[in-house]
Amino acid sequence: MSNGSSSGEVPVLEVRHLGRTLALGEERIEILRDITFRIPPGEFVTLMGPSGSGKSTLLGCITGLDTPSSGQVFLNGTDVSSMRESKLAGIRNRTVGMVFQAFNLIPTLTARENVEVPLYAGAWKGSPSARAEELLGLVGLSHRMEHRPSQLSGGEQQRVAIARALATQPPLLVADEPTGNLAAAQGKEVLDLLWQLKQTLGTTFVIATHDASVTHYATRMLQLADGELVDDAAGPRAAPG
Repeated sequence: MSNGSSSGEVPVLEVRHLGRTLALGEERIEILRDITFRIPPGEFVTLMGPSGSGKSTLLGCITGLDTPSSGQVFLNGTDVSSMRESKLAGIRNRTVGMVFQAFNLIPTLTARENVEVPLYAGAWKGSPSARAEELLGLVGLSHRMEHRPSQLSGGEQQRVAIARALATQPPLLVADEPTGNLAAAQGKEVLDLLWQLKQTLGTTFVIATHDASVTHYATRMLQLADGELVDDAAGPRAAPG
């Protein structure tokens, strides 16, 4: 089993003995059990597993949207597991971008304005408008910048969501079922785009999915079952050696 580590290199993401339990009446339900892995810069990781295996909960703990019951999460070497929300929000804004199945765009804003949102929340030094235009160009939507989400196809909305997730130049992008609401052809276009962005920007990707076609893009594959990490292996696009 691979652990994705290399000597002396600070991982973009490290999870140590992570557990998450929920109280259900007098019972405690274990959603995640003793999850440990580390991801160095530049990986394209798929997190596979059936519904109910704990994928979304694990992503929530990684991004600080959920709090682990035990264990630690490190983003770029910083332990964020028990960090106060006020401090965590700033680190999250700089370190991790998030893409969701439902796109989560603000319906009253244009594509450009949606991409600008995280730049106003952080301390972006340049022009938010210019940065948004640059990223929308990168995802092939220069001609759709002033359109609102309702005027865009599902694939275009997901491209806007990806541009927004990359706005602050985070080293890590986490996606939860990013092709789940898309037709097969649109889904492939989005995955091709993510792979291209990995190559051009050096961003590290962690993509949770139950869609086996996503693994064709993986340099690394993590497999969850019943809240446990049962496999950690090189993917088909792993670098030789």
